[in-house]
Amino acid sequence: MSESTVHVVARITAKPDAVAALQAVLVALLSPTRQEVGCHRYLLLQNREQPADFTFIETWADDAAIDQHLKSAHVQQALTQAAALLAAPPDIQRYDVIG
Repeated sequence: MSESTVHVVARITAKPDAVAALQAVLVALLSPTRQEVGCHRYLLLQNREQPADFTFIETWADDAAIDQHLKSAHVQQALTQAAALLAAPPDIQRYDVIG
């Protein structure tokens, strides 16, 4: 991967009674997202000690690829499905490699 790629860390927290439901919504994003143009890596992690805490670790070709991803039908559907399951708004940050 070149240093011009964009890295994303997206933290998503489920309501305590919605962990399994949110996990299902997030897992459904994996396959279609990994097939998107510009997606180099798309991993979903779940915190061992706090199972309501999910984190996506992503690597994209550029900002345009991320922007297309966020507009995709599967992301828009997931956002709708997840709205009632979230304890807080998702924290999505973009990073550049500097070293």
